[in-house]
Amino acid sequence: MTSSSGRPLEDLLRDLAPQILGAVVRRYGHFDLAEDAVQEALTAAAIQWRAGSLPDNPRAWLITVAARKLTDLLRSEQARRRREDDLAARALPEQWLAPPADRQPSDTDDTLILLFLCCHPALSSQSQVALTLRAVGGLTTAEVARAFLVPDATMTRRISRAKKTVKDSGAAFAPPTVADRADRLAAVLHVLYLIFTEGYAATSGPTLQRVELSSEAIRLTRIVHRLLPDDSEVTGLLALMLLTDARRPARTGRGGELVPMAEQDRTRWNSAAVAEGIALLTHALPRGETGPYQLQAAISALHDEAPDYAATDWPQIVALYRQLMRMTDNPMVALNHAVAVAMATGPAAGLALVEALAHDPHLADDHRLHAVRAHLLELSGDHEQARISYTLAAEKTISLPQQRYLHARAARLSETRGDGQATYVPP
Repeated sequence: MTSSSGRPLEDLLRDLAPQILGAVVRRYGHFDLAEDAVQEALTAAAIQWRAGSLPDNPRAWLITVAARKLTDLLRSEQARRRREDDLAARALPEQWLAPPADRQPSDTDDTLILLFLCCHPALSSQSQVALTLRAVGGLTTAEVARAFLVPDATMTRRISRAKKTVKDSGAAFAPPTVADRADRLAAVLHVLYLIFTEGYAATSGPTLQRVELSSEAIRLTRIVHRLLPDDSEVTGLLALMLLTDARRPARTGRGGELVPMAEQDRTRWNSAAVAEGIALLTHALPRGETGPYQLQAAISALHDEAPDYAATDWPQIVALYRQLMRMTDNPMVALNHAVAVAMATGPAAGLALVEALAHDPHLADDHRLHAVRAHLLELSGDHEQARISYTLAAEKTISLPQQRYLHARAARLSETRGDGQATYVPP
């Protein structure tokens, strides 16, 4: 079923979800119960609207239903706590449940405040991500659980604890103070970045990518960009996601196997996403101080604009990574810098940097360190040590496509002699 504007019903409900939750929490409070009430209202809408026709004002309909369900949940909570008389006085008056006027400025404010609330500093990164997907993304608990490859019951407990933590913190449904705003926005962007990264390069499971996660991260980041169009880092993050996701169609072969960038068919890259990402980056870079998301987007743009892998502007990428390393102590940035140095000046220089990183406790047991070492050893001609490193990298990842790719690289090298020339393998 589609809405009157021709959009699929599921898309309409996903877009309305944060608006409805924000409006209900702003009017009535009770974030933890309001979130459950909104999910019930969205479920009711999906059933009723698919069976009949859309109401004239879907947003008002959802707020009305959610508010009534919140009333029911509050009354149930009253009974459970045996404080009916005290809490009944605070039950929502029926006249509050009339459909409110559509207030677009509040919709946008509410969505942003909701993101700030879901990324409350009292929550762990895992809880921030889960709560954001549930409350702002409109995903059900089961959908969030599938995204993280955990049982529904585990995710239910995680989200419940997150909501309780927010409630116990006493956080008001209001914009953060001027002093806190930059840190809270940084947390929001970090959560969206984590969601995208897990979707683009899944850390576990049978597939290389989880398109539903990366797509959701892009959708939510578009919302933040629409609310804060003049924030250069918000723009930079959206550009980074688009420029990176543009390569997704070529990252896997017909059987779902990993295809490294050097071997990708660049005609399969999404040229529209590349163009939009570059336009966003061009708009963001001259405006104020350049931040890490803008730098990462600039690196992605250099990859996307190169006609082929050999034509990549590696010296410029090295310079950007050096600038990025001055802003962050993220060891993965340093590892990527080592790869860029190897591509720009030769594998020996990159290997020296990789060996220095091997002592970093955050990287020592990470399969990516060993995979990079293996690749650079292969480029330098040390195929035996490269084979050993590929095998070790395969043992350290829990991503099945990554395992298959790394084992295949190791197997290919085991079919070569010490002088680097291939031995005869019968067809």
